[in-house]
Amino acid sequence: QVQLVESGGGLVQAGGSLRLSCAVSGTIFSIKTMAWYRQAPGKQREFVASITSGGSTYYVDSVKGRFTISRDNTKNTVYLQMNSLKPEDTAVYYCNLIVDVAPWGQGTQVTVSA
Repeated sequence: QVQLVESGGGLVQAGGSLRLSCAVSGTIFSIKTMAWYRQAPGKQREFVASITSGGSTYYVDSVKGRFTISRDNTKNTVYLQMNSLKPEDTAVYYCNLIVDVAPWGQGTQVTVSA
């Protein structure tokens, strides 16, 4: 069974940076398209960014130019580098597969203060 373990969240001031990590097990990671999602208080979970097995990336408009998704297939890990953070980026961040969505992990809390 696929397992997802997110880490790297924290409290940061607006304009700051964080790097999230997601360790993936139970699947052939290198061939999977991976994505980051987030869920803010009182809102539905939303897509943030994705990366294919070949390294092609896609971002939601609100994070373009500020966030960078990457992957290390030797470590079965996907990353989200978040720069120029804004209070509206505050959310619990999750990773998952795009296809054959796995059980969601616990996520990692990102809080951006004004």
